[in-house]
Amino acid sequence: MPENENMKAVEQRAMLGDALVALGKDYPNLVVLCPDVSRSTGAIRFREAFPDRFFSTGVSEQNTIGMASGLSREGWIPLVTGFAMFVVGKPWEPLRNSIAYPGNNVKIIGTHSGINVGPDGVTAQAIEDIALTRAIPGMTVLVPTDGNQVLPVLRAAIRRDGPVYIRLERAAILLITQPEAPFEIGQSLTLREGNDATVIAVGGMAAQALNAAEYLEQDGISARVISMVSVKPLDEAAVIRAARETGAIVTAEDHNCYGGLGSAVAEVLARNALGPLETVALRDTFGQSGEASELYDYYQLSARHIADAVRRALARREAQRKDRP
Repeated sequence: MPENENMKAVEQRAMLGDALVALGKDYPNLVVLCPDVSRSTGAIRFREAFPDRFFSTGVSEQNTIGMASGLSREGWIPLVTGFAMFVVGKPWEPLRNSIAYPGNNVKIIGTHSGINVGPDGVTAQAIEDIALTRAIPGMTVLVPTDGNQVLPVLRAAIRRDGPVYIRLERAAILLITQPEAPFEIGQSLTLREGNDATVIAVGGMAAQALNAAEYLEQDGISARVISMVSVKPLDEAAVIRAARETGAIVTAEDHNCYGGLGSAVAEVLARNALGPLETVALRDTFGQSGEASELYDYYQLSARHIADAVRRALARREAQRKDRP
């Protein structure tokens, strides 16, 4: 199934720079801290527009989090931008004890997440960041679907008092949402209706899920596609409704299979005795260097692998129905 030729692929970090500048105009108490990667994350745009409100903190993510914590106590709204592996993985303890525990109003923007990072290799590929942030009490976790959603998600994060983690990706992602479409924390986004099964995805995997739905349609399978923009708090109502209306759920994420979107959805299904569930994710393995599209195929995250997971979920659903008295 070919991608829509009219769709444009854009890097989220390119949209992040513009979003930071727009928010800087709206919020005079907004400050941006960046551990020496302002060009890579797009934060350099904010530095150029508001040099007095930008802090280049060097390769020192733990200190960066400490600075952000202090600034928040003085009435500023600090946004920390950096590679997801390093602004979540390296300073996890300060995130927990200096930001989340006191409930400080700090927003963490982790770019370059997942194996989507590609050639940068395994040490820069954050495949645990959703699990790490989701497990911190009081931490909100948001994953914009594409570049168009970066600004609306950041606006929602700033309106929310308390710590928020926003996960962005490195490689270009198809623009599949409408620019400036409103977003509220706790919401998901239904990208395609369907009656036979539902694919719930995050970030760039939503585009893969839409392609998978096209593959499945050729076989007469109608697949709903949901982008779970708010991973924590999760849109539980959407998950329950999809499970009851379609009877088969597949999750798709560029993340390890433990602790991420699949785990969050599984918790909802288990509490409500709903299923079956198939997960498309890294199978408890590290990535490697390569182009993002090649890695998605190698680690079975591509559209055709999502379509195969839907077929497995449907087979399990039918087997369960036959087993019922």
